[in-house]
Amino acid sequence: MSSSDELASFIASSFRSVWSLELLLLLKQEARPCSTDELVTLLRASPFVVDTALASLVAAGLVDCDGNTANYMPVSRDVEELVEQTEQFYRSKPDRVRRLIIAASNKGLAAFSDAFRLKD
Repeated sequence: MSSSDELASFIASSFRSVWSLELLLLLKQEARPCSTDELVTLLRASPFVVDTALASLVAAGLVDCDGNTANYMPVSRDVEELVEQTEQFYRSKPDRVRRLIIAASNKGLAAFSDAFRLKD
């Protein structure tokens, strides 16, 4: 079992949006290759959202894409365990998980806006 800091770090670094987390959990639940068109329908998302989420999940080592299909495939057993813990955490405290994802995605924006602050 990972520490809460390790889990929070995994969530913040692996998911660029809540859409990507939802997509990963859908692929995990389906336990089979799914076409991108099917994922668009199941998530009720746009093709752009699905493609963007898939690209980030592939980069994070959580999903394998082969042409027009995607499959849940963590790179290691340790990563798979972190996904399991993330899923449990998301089911029990969805708002906390969403805040972790949003805070991580806004760090770049905060750093950019800080560059324009007037200093005394």
